[in-house]
Amino acid sequence: MDIGAIILTVAGLCLFETISSIDNAIVNAEVLSTMGAKARRWFLTIGLFIAVFVIRGLLPWLIVWFATPSLGPVGAFTAAFSSDPLVMEAVEASAPVLLMGGGTFLVFLFFHWLFLEEKHFGIRGERYIQQRGVWFYAIVSVFLAAIVWLALAKAPLMAFGAVIGSTAFFIVHGFRQNAEAQEKRLMDTHLTDISKIFYLEVIDATFSIDGVLGAFAFTLSVPLIILGNGLGALVVRELTVGNINRIRQYIYLKNGAMYSILALGIIMILDSFGVLIPAWLSPVVTFGVVGYFLVKSIRVARALDAEYEG
Repeated sequence: MDIGAIILTVAGLCLFETISSIDNAIVNAEVLSTMGAKARRWFLTIGLFIAVFVIRGLLPWLIVWFATPSLGPVGAFTAAFSSDPLVMEAVEASAPVLLMGGGTFLVFLFFHWLFLEEKHFGIRGERYIQQRGVWFYAIVSVFLAAIVWLALAKAPLMAFGAVIGSTAFFIVHGFRQNAEAQEKRLMDTHLTDISKIFYLEVIDATFSIDGVLGAFAFTLSVPLIILGNGLGALVVRELTVGNINRIRQYIYLKNGAMYSILALGIIMILDSFGVLIPAWLSPVVTFGVVGYFLVKSIRVARALDAEYEG
């Protein structure tokens, strides 16, 4: 990749990580408001190191290892930073399975948001779809069956990757539901700050999975993923500290994140089937989709401010 492509990829990764972690930033800000100054400093310094280098560094390595088990854990780690053509060839050979699993996970995530989660309706038809939330289970079941059928004709392991992606979604969704239930408990002043920090790190790990899986739609280069996602995690921490109330006014940012997730999921699945995807497409689509919903949010925020001042 040339320097321009690297900058575009890292910028896209940073934006995607930031926008997909907005909910996480809001939870962090609410819980931090109940903690002491020392604990807040710990979370925003040492906790940042854990978020960037441990969680967002560990997950890509684990994904490469699971996608290329023949390399082993040590081989997967070295492969992440290796330029050896044989190693790169092994990673590229396993990429369709990885992309299929990640793409299926992201598509499931989007449909769950579209059909079942509360939202600000940013596009016509979203309200109608949410009123028929039970369709979610039929839609994802038919989608999985179709993807597995098509993948079996190309490579059985790709079909297995789709099943793993769907399984990972429901496991992560279960953990996420538990994390959301714990949010109210975290606001309890009787809990120690250490306990709250521990839960916040667990919640952060849960929310980071979307960003890490989506990152493989941008690049298979783990160093670039760590750099882009790490910068995004840093931005989220900064939002947690100073700008979270302003961010809340941008009511359609979550919509932008979820439609980006759908686009990246489709790109990953098409890529796994051998469709040639230009390297610039994922970051450009992310900037375009998020930009559209950001502008839409700013217009609404300005209208509300004008109404309030009037």
